[in-house]
Amino acid sequence: MSTRIFRSSLNVIWLAPAVALLLSSCGGGEQRHLIQNKGSDTLVNVAQAWAEAYQEVDPSVVVAVSGGGSGTGIAALINGTVDLANASREIKPEEIELAKKGGHDPVKHTVGYDALAVFLHPDNPIDTLSLEQLATIYGDGGSSTSWSDLGVNVPGCSDQSIIVVSRQNNSGTYAYFRETVLGKGDFRLGTRDMHGSKDVVDLVEKTPCAIGYSGLAYANEHVKMVCISETTGGECVSPSEETASDRSYPIARGLYMYTNGQPEGDVAAYLDWIKSDAGQCIIMKMGYAPVTDVSCS
Repeated sequence: MSTRIFRSSLNVIWLAPAVALLLSSCGGGEQRHLIQNKGSDTLVNVAQAWAEAYQEVDPSVVVAVSGGGSGTGIAALINGTVDLANASREIKPEEIELAKKGGHDPVKHTVGYDALAVFLHPDNPIDTLSLEQLATIYGDGGSSTSWSDLGVNVPGCSDQSIIVVSRQNNSGTYAYFRETVLGKGDFRLGTRDMHGSKDVVDLVEKTPCAIGYSGLAYANEHVKMVCISETTGGECVSPSEETASDRSYPIARGLYMYTNGQPEGDVAAYLDWIKSDAGQCIIMKMGYAPVTDVSCS
């Protein structure tokens, strides 16, 4: 990773984007280390919570967290401008090839599991949907354009047209939903593509005609989570930490951090802590499933 030096009016020397960040304290001489962490909006709140908690573990390390989507984080890793790239999807073969051409070696670290929940307005009478039905709603050329096509009438939805809420195409959530629900197909034209998971849930909450999807941690009492089955009429599974962890939920996925090569030094220590009970209890409290059984107070 290349190093550039910037000087501020406060005579603070920032070594960015390398791990080391030298800060002159009031007493002088204190050395602190910066870990640049960027990517998935699904993981951004957890990553911020980890970063804040780690200050108590090792005050000499500062973790700078930003979102922007899994694609943004992976692009930064390919360019060598981050130490940790957060992703809610696996890195693509073409992204690995680009990284290797630039002299980088992406290494995946699983830090949690998520159930990708499908949300409806509380007034929508539907409680269960299959992957097949979701494909007819979200897929290009899909047959379900109104709620009446699915055999229901949604109160407050004047013409019963389905408002299809999705994510932007640089989102790992978008990519995983497309892969799992649509296979190699495309999303239908006219979807409302939101910047973040919270935006998806907020729109569905306010829109009786809408359907949307996002990480389980963004659920609230103002939206309904649908029970999902593999096939229409089959047994459905509700999204939860447990069904994400055991992968019984049809749209369960891993949550990842990518490093350039095997991590060392402060980055290795930080990842070890994230995978420890302390770090995994944080991700569990944020609504995701831990990678191992943990004991939390």
